[in-house]
Amino acid sequence: MTNRTNQKRPPQKPGPRAPRVAEMLRVDHAGEYGAVAIYRGQRAVFDALPGKAAIAAKIAEMEDGEAAHLEAFDKLLVERRVRPTLLSPFWNVAGFGLGAATALMGEKAAMACTAAVEDVIEKHYGEQAEDLATSEPELAATITQFREDELEHKHTAEDEGAHDAPGYRLLSAVIGAGCRVAIKVAEKV
Repeated sequence: MTNRTNQKRPPQKPGPRAPRVAEMLRVDHAGEYGAVAIYRGQRAVFDALPGKAAIAAKIAEMEDGEAAHLEAFDKLLVERRVRPTLLSPFWNVAGFGLGAATALMGEKAAMACTAAVEDVIEKHYGEQAEDLATSEPELAATITQFREDELEHKHTAEDEGAHDAPGYRLLSAVIGAGCRVAIKVAEKV
């Protein structure tokens, strides 16, 4: 018979930083969950349209990166005993809807969505990595790597014409504001 006590995962590091780190992990997990949903929504549209195989493949590649990030945050939530956001079903629907809506507006609008989201997220990850550098260097390194991946997605979107989307400035501002609100909400809920 095995001793179940020895099989428990270590809890989050104790101390005053633990609640803040839990918030960071919760919001980062939610963000990657939402990003995967956005790309799924975009692919659903582009996969159904003739002549959109190239953009669908590019989106699938970025989605794979977000899925790897999501998997890493899934593991961190379990290891640190942090609950995910209660709003995951909402993020799933909202993300898919945003992805599908921007894809229906065209390739450049879909790329504008990616650029806007990644702009907010790379700054968010940069702030987190800086905040965690001394207290959680391993986690800071993971977040720094993910930040680099998000920057790559942003640059891909810009190279694909994100800034040429009709109404780019408004679209980018609205999506960016939505991301910033989602970050604040997901930290707590």
